[in-house]
Amino acid sequence: MTYVGELISIGVAFSWTATALLSEFGSKRLGNLTLNVLRMSLALLFSLFLFGFVTGSVLPSGASNEAIGWMLLSGIVGYVIGDFCLFQCYIIIGSRFGQLFMTLAPLSAALMAWITLGQQMTKMSIVAMLVTLSGISISVLGRGEHHRVSLRLPLRGVLFAIAAAMCQGIGLVLSKIGMDHYVVTDGMPAWLVPFSANFYRCIAGVVGFLLLMYFRSGLKPLQEALLDKKGMSVATATTIFGPFVGVGFSLMAVQYTAAGIASTLMAMTPIIILLPSYWLFHEKITWRAVIGAVISVFGVSLFFLGG
Repeated sequence: MTYVGELISIGVAFSWTATALLSEFGSKRLGNLTLNVLRMSLALLFSLFLFGFVTGSVLPSGASNEAIGWMLLSGIVGYVIGDFCLFQCYIIIGSRFGQLFMTLAPLSAALMAWITLGQQMTKMSIVAMLVTLSGISISVLGRGEHHRVSLRLPLRGVLFAIAAAMCQGIGLVLSKIGMDHYVVTDGMPAWLVPFSANFYRCIAGVVGFLLLMYFRSGLKPLQEALLDKKGMSVATATTIFGPFVGVGFSLMAVQYTAAGIASTLMAMTPIIILLPSYWLFHEKITWRAVIGAVISVFGVSLFFLGG
């Protein structure tokens, strides 16, 4: 079948759209920290089942001490700090604008790779950054008093969104460094390495979010959430569509098509999320929002297709 990779990539974009919408609902119902503790714990549980089914052992193999260290650090940056900021921005400005700002993640990854890995910043990468930033600006900036440019969103939510995108990009580079230290063993196929890496990231996520919850509000909200059937259903669905299905199929997509094409199609979430946000949260859709989202996704495509 032709275009298998492209179809899978589009499916991943829809999967991440569902994750964003469910995360917004879940964060408002259960709270940021509670939802993240549940997500990380369920992702660990699903991973154990996957390892047991594929390899016969519930624990992953092949990770050196250096690899585990880098993946734990990636989990702290990408999950604990990044997802905390992301879910907080969902509460303040909504998942639609949160996903729009996440198009800044490739910019963050490119800068981090330039600093840590010595990868060159091409002219096209700089153009891609400017295009992405212009798309976001079109969506979130408007005319204020005396014809001045003003921010149409709460500044606090915007800062959380930017921090989330930066942490996701940095966490991605840290994961790449960690996976370079992996040793593929006979008992674990190469395609399972990213799932093993994510396993250690989730461990850091569970510990980090539990500590934040304990010192911020105690563990009572978590106990209450475990008795909330609707809340637990949302947390489970968020985990399946995000860390589990989303990650798994994104890895599968690059096996069937070019990484640049797959990455671009998977970055379409800010466009796809427009209509569901209107239906579910009654968020007004303007031409400015549509044009800004399209330009931002086009900027992301330049990172991969023009790099």
